[in-house]
Amino acid sequence: MHRKATEFLQNWKLREDRKPLLIRGARQVGKTWLMREFGKNSFERTAYINFENNPRMAALFSGTFDLNSLLLGLQIETGTEIIPGRTLLVFDEIQEVPSALTSLKYFQEGEPGIPIIAAGSLLGVAMHSGTSFPVGKVEFLDLFPLSFPEFLLASGQAPLHDAIENLDFDLTNAFASTLKDLLKQYLFVGGMPEAVNSFVRSKDLSRVRKIQLDLLSAYEQDFSKHAPTSDVPRIRAVWNSLPAQLARENRKFIYGLVRTGARAREYELAIQWLLDCGLIHKVHRVSKPGIPLSAYRDSAAFKLYANDVGLLCASGALDPETLLLGNDLFTEFKGAVTEQFVLQQLISHAGLKPYYWSSDKGSAEVDFIMETDRKVFPLEVKASENLQAKSLKTFQTRYNPGTSFRTSLSPFRVQERLINVPLYAVHEIASVIARNWNIKEN
Repeated sequence: MHRKATEFLQNWKLREDRKPLLIRGARQVGKTWLMREFGKNSFERTAYINFENNPRMAALFSGTFDLNSLLLGLQIETGTEIIPGRTLLVFDEIQEVPSALTSLKYFQEGEPGIPIIAAGSLLGVAMHSGTSFPVGKVEFLDLFPLSFPEFLLASGQAPLHDAIENLDFDLTNAFASTLKDLLKQYLFVGGMPEAVNSFVRSKDLSRVRKIQLDLLSAYEQDFSKHAPTSDVPRIRAVWNSLPAQLARENRKFIYGLVRTGARAREYELAIQWLLDCGLIHKVHRVSKPGIPLSAYRDSAAFKLYANDVGLLCASGALDPETLLLGNDLFTEFKGAVTEQFVLQQLISHAGLKPYYWSSDKGSAEVDFIMETDRKVFPLEVKASENLQAKSLKTFQTRYNPGTSFRTSLSPFRVQERLINVPLYAVHEIASVIARNWNIKEN
């Protein structure tokens, strides 16, 4: 399985100024596999330590941070000689021993030649729990479920993947029906590695759904096991409200859908806990498309999305037969499945931080607003091939952007001040923006 994050790790390994690396991500997105695979392919040896239910490591890191003693203990634990530059040191589920997280500061200062990668499904929670965090002594990599291009590679579709990556739209247009079928598969399967592996091997959607439901159940068990007892009901309520929130025409998060009469202050910690676990994405409204977008963020208005489109379909009980019914899958939940898909690709592959825009009276809304190279671009998501976009036209009239974007099932086309990017290529939108398509600027 190819993960784009491997390229980041390879560059990290070669940097002289590298620091210990923390990989953040939800349970079962492939953090352990990525670390071990990278160690196997890029180092002579890997010293792997899992801190979960490991009293020996809890005891080792409970004393002073004497690096000689720590390294000796780690060598005994793993049976692996730790040699600077030649051995990759992997700390898995590091949040289970907070002092191990603190120790990364001392490794960075005293043994910078030893490459260290650490990860944990609740790492984000640990960072906000009062642990003595090594600020400035570590760097981060966020790992997400497989993106659509990674799904293409896993499915043996490397030529189609490469055609999209090269923006060869003459070629992709010729195979548009194949790409639409692959996209429908991805919308249902999602990007959780176990679900993708199962589908690639068996093409059994019922087996995929069982894996997804088991994973959703494991997430809920994490709520009870790791969250403060008083917060668990609120966390569960927010999490379970996601399909209903996204099924609305206006997807702005409404506390009343969580519980009648609910107020923001009652659920702020629950939302933050889910964010820290990597289980949701939060997209804020901006009042205008100014630079930087963060300066125009409306902190009270936001949308919440799931971490994975396949898990959203599972939690919404989307029937596998929907996959076979034309393009119905794209319009499920009033197009929310498609919008969820686009949001994931913008974050996980394009590396963008999307916002959304709506008029003050709520009569017009643009699904995503993106900032790159000190320019702001609106992106309208269309779940079908009906390309009427009244809100985008309202936005264009009010703010006069040089170029606007739409993503839909229609082929790539360049029109006056508007580019339509096929949904199966939306992950390359940053490359499309960078390419000069002879758009007429105002």
